[in-house]
Amino acid sequence: MAPELSSNWKILQARLKAGSASEPASSSSASASPSAPANNKKRKSASDDQDSKPKNKRTRTSFFPKKQPTNTTSATSSTEKMGAVSSQPVTSTAPLTNQPSIQFLRQNHGISHESLSEAYNLTISPTLLSSLPSHPNQGLSPTASLDRTKYLAIDCEMVGFGPGGVHSSLARVSITDFHGTQIYDSYVLQREKVTDWRTAVSGIAPKHMRDARPFSEVQAEVAELLKGRIVVGHDVKHDLKCLDLDHPMKMIRDTAKFSGFKKYGNGPKPALKALAKEILGLEIQTGQHSSIEDARVAMLLFRKHKPAFDMEHANRYPEDVKTKLKLNKAGKGKKSKRK
Repeated sequence: MAPELSSNWKILQARLKAGSASEPASSSSASASPSAPANNKKRKSASDDQDSKPKNKRTRTSFFPKKQPTNTTSATSSTEKMGAVSSQPVTSTAPLTNQPSIQFLRQNHGISHESLSEAYNLTISPTLLSSLPSHPNQGLSPTASLDRTKYLAIDCEMVGFGPGGVHSSLARVSITDFHGTQIYDSYVLQREKVTDWRTAVSGIAPKHMRDARPFSEVQAEVAELLKGRIVVGHDVKHDLKCLDLDHPMKMIRDTAKFSGFKKYGNGPKPALKALAKEILGLEIQTGQHSSIEDARVAMLLFRKHKPAFDMEHANRYPEDVKTKLKLNKAGKGKKSKRK
């Protein structure tokens, strides 16, 4: 059984029957509109057969005008305006991170500052190097933390004695840690008569000797600081010679002897000033030298190329690397037994 037609379809059929009974001229004028296209003849012929089949969609749309489309642009814009007013992007002043507290690791797990800096890529910015505080002739810094310090940078200033001041004598020594923090700084009393203060370069003058410390005191304090630690510096052998100290060669990282820096020198070894300018973009030693500044620059150069320094050291002292590996394995074995 065919489904019952709706009331709209019944009205449509009644109109079509009334139109087919009238004259063709009146039928065409009633069905065609001024804006209708040229193919209305096909629509007219199709309307004559409505007694046998339902009206198609095209004829239906002529009797029931299409609904005018709504202005979606205005609706969209109004929605966007409402969203922009009602909600604001969430900003975070402190980004979330899964990294543990560096201070916690240092205090509770015995990890050194150096290892943490390498792990988290914490570097000293060359532009901030000058902002680090310096305290000339302070001696051992009261805030120095050396419990887990592995690397120390050293630099010395000399004055001349003997005929023409050709012989060098220690006049100032400065030591900084891995982060450029001052650890030690002291002027040194002279044991010989100074014939050339070299003030234009060394920055040392007779006035600095008023509060200077005896050589033996400085020597003992520096020796204690360097003991068992890796010493970083530029042409370190001269600094150790004027201090009358020995230090194992495998515990020295010398920026003057590092093969990666030789291309910056005109002679057998590059100057620290040239390395600072070419690698770090820093201007140093423009006037009187500062042993604190020079020690910090040497450490910064070492840190910037530390992996290459370590590789060169491993190739030069392979037995030292093997010893470390054995110690690490022995330590892991002890830990596993305890567990």
